[in-house]
Amino acid sequence: MDRNVLKTLEYNKIIAMLAERASSSLGKEKVAALLPSNEFSEVKEWIAETQEGMQVLQTGVALPLGGIRDIRALLKKAKLGVILDACDLLSVSSTLYAMRKMKRFFKELELELFILSNLAGNIEIVGHLENDINAAIDENGRIRDDASVELLRIRREIKQFQSRIKERLDAVLRNLDYQKYFQDSIITMRGDRYVVPVKQEYRQFFPGIIHDQSSSGATLFIEPMEIVHLNNDLKQLEVAETRELERILRAITMKIAKNVEALQKNCKILGQVDFIFAKAKLAQALDAVMPILNQEGYVELLKARHPLIAADKVVAIDIQLGKEFKTLLITGPNTGGKTVSIKTMGLFSLMAQSGLFIPALSGSTLPVFHNVFADIGDEQSIEQSLSTFSAHMTHLVKILNQIEADDLLLIDEIGAGTDPEEGAALAMAILEHLMKIGTKVIATTHYSELKTFAYSKDNIENASVEFDIATLRPTYRLLIGIPGTSNAFAISKRLGLADSLVLRARQLIDADHAQFEKILNTLETEKLLYEQRNAEIVEREAHIVQLETKLEKMRADLSAKKERILTKAQEDSANLIRKTRREAEEIIRDLKEQFNDQGAKKRQEVFDKSRQRLKNNTQNSSVNLSNEYPIPVKIEQLKVGDMVYVTTLGQKGMIISLGSRDVGIQLGMMKTMVPITSCRAVQQEKQSKKKNEQNSIRFLKVNDVERQIDIRGMMVDEGEAVLSKYLDDAILAGLAQVIVIHGKGTGALRKGVRAYLKAHRNVRDISIADSNEGGDGATVVQLM
Repeated sequence: MDRNVLKTLEYNKIIAMLAERASSSLGKEKVAALLPSNEFSEVKEWIAETQEGMQVLQTGVALPLGGIRDIRALLKKAKLGVILDACDLLSVSSTLYAMRKMKRFFKELELELFILSNLAGNIEIVGHLENDINAAIDENGRIRDDASVELLRIRREIKQFQSRIKERLDAVLRNLDYQKYFQDSIITMRGDRYVVPVKQEYRQFFPGIIHDQSSSGATLFIEPMEIVHLNNDLKQLEVAETRELERILRAITMKIAKNVEALQKNCKILGQVDFIFAKAKLAQALDAVMPILNQEGYVELLKARHPLIAADKVVAIDIQLGKEFKTLLITGPNTGGKTVSIKTMGLFSLMAQSGLFIPALSGSTLPVFHNVFADIGDEQSIEQSLSTFSAHMTHLVKILNQIEADDLLLIDEIGAGTDPEEGAALAMAILEHLMKIGTKVIATTHYSELKTFAYSKDNIENASVEFDIATLRPTYRLLIGIPGTSNAFAISKRLGLADSLVLRARQLIDADHAQFEKILNTLETEKLLYEQRNAEIVEREAHIVQLETKLEKMRADLSAKKERILTKAQEDSANLIRKTRREAEEIIRDLKEQFNDQGAKKRQEVFDKSRQRLKNNTQNSSVNLSNEYPIPVKIEQLKVGDMVYVTTLGQKGMIISLGSRDVGIQLGMMKTMVPITSCRAVQQEKQSKKKNEQNSIRFLKVNDVERQIDIRGMMVDEGEAVLSKYLDDAILAGLAQVIVIHGKGTGALRKGVRAYLKAHRNVRDISIADSNEGGDGATVVQLM
């Protein structure tokens, strides 16, 4: 990312605000090194860090960020063998405590935090080192007396010698013979020796060693001879103490040196955690939200507020870019907020790509730009003898030489600083070039020609900053899709310029410009009317969708009601057929009894005539529908959705699939496969009454089929015919198993029936029935 862009967009001020919220030098160092990234995955992870920090802050739990010290230099010294002093060890101990508290905090926190929990979990606790330091160093950075047994002994002896020396000196000071020699009756120290103040003129009368004299020379500080040997002994003890202290410090430093790598890693983690919470605290302070990242390259900022403008003065703006258009051209009066608008866009991109939240409404989304370029502000250079136009053009040339499709370019007053016609032409050429590349561009201008250019080209949109003519003040609101119009005449008139001068100015203005302003206003009016009508159309479409949903529900209800009525009719018809069959069987039994004494041949003739009559009656009541649908069909004549009559089932159905020889048929709630040879073409129904009768008769054959059938007394061919129809009804009714009662007798009917069942295409298996179901006189049939 170009450093000049960071300065132009005042990114450094955001970094300063962020640094104020870091609790440690480790965190502040991370803040100072923060630069926007152009790697999508990295930016996504940075924003996720900030989001987790916000989650923790929202719980209101106090964060354990206190006590963190930058001990990296001390760790380096320890690794090199340099002995750390007590204050250094105190800093190490404080940081060790912070590490331990941090790890415990996230372990006990009841939040799902992937990043922060992993960071804290990687902290290596060196508890024995913290205990050793705390056992040797007190909270004031002084080595404790009981840091070692030897140190405790030495310090006790030092105190004893100090006490004896003071007693001797007190005796000297109270000696009446010496009273006149002393300047003051006090005990003091020079160097590390105990002395008393003696007047210069009595020097030869007071035996002892001179260690110092006052600035005036009137007082000498003398160590009395009688305590010299005590001071020497004390000095030896102090030397021993120093050596013991050095030994203690060296031992602890060596322990630190053994754990340098773990401690350095822990320090890095502490700095990262502090940095993450600094980002979260800044988000809270700015009332910012998490930016949604997208990889489609579009921008949609909702109520965006520039973070460096006071909250009571900033005006929220909406910015769209990259979906319907990739270039946004902003027009409007000076001090109207054009520059603030493009700076807001640029700064938000830098903040998001640094893992920071943005002060806008939730749902605001940004892409990750590879680079952000900006040409904003007065670039006039006196040293280089460049005009404002030359400086801007020099900068733009550098940008155009390296800009790519996934970059963002912000240009303030494009083409300004030279002849208006030439400047506008250059601006249009530059914008055309950038549009060809596909770069996202936001530019500001005063040129009317550029407004026309934006209307005549695709992938570019006009925008303006609102200006209140009544108050002669800008509102700073950004209006996308509405180009700015000239307010010079209105402003001048409001400021008191004579009407005659304003009128003359209107006469002198170029006619084309005036016509353009008129067309501009017309287009804007038509656009608002279109938006209003479009909103009405959307509302009507929503109403139509509601009506369609309601209609579909009504259709479903009617279909269900129809299905219930038909099912009831099927049940009634099936009951009637079963009743007729039972009556027929009773007739046959009666006939058997009546002709029991007659000859076998005569008896068989009567039986055959009765069965034939029964068969005819059944056929007459069933109405052979195949006569009504006599036309056979070929597979190439059919398509899914056609209605056909199935002769083997005596029903009409809809084709749901086509095979080479078979077709799939939907029969009410049932689906089955039938040969194409069994299908007949369905013609237009002639009479609704006949249709109802057909439906009633047809459904008699489907529902409420008994689980067993009794064919005792029938001939083999007659039994096969009855079985064929019964099995079809059973399959359509969804039965998986039925029982055929054929009796034992001579065995001819049983043998013929079982042979027929084995060869039937819809029979999976047959077996002899259980004893309670008829034994060998019945056959259990498993259907497919």
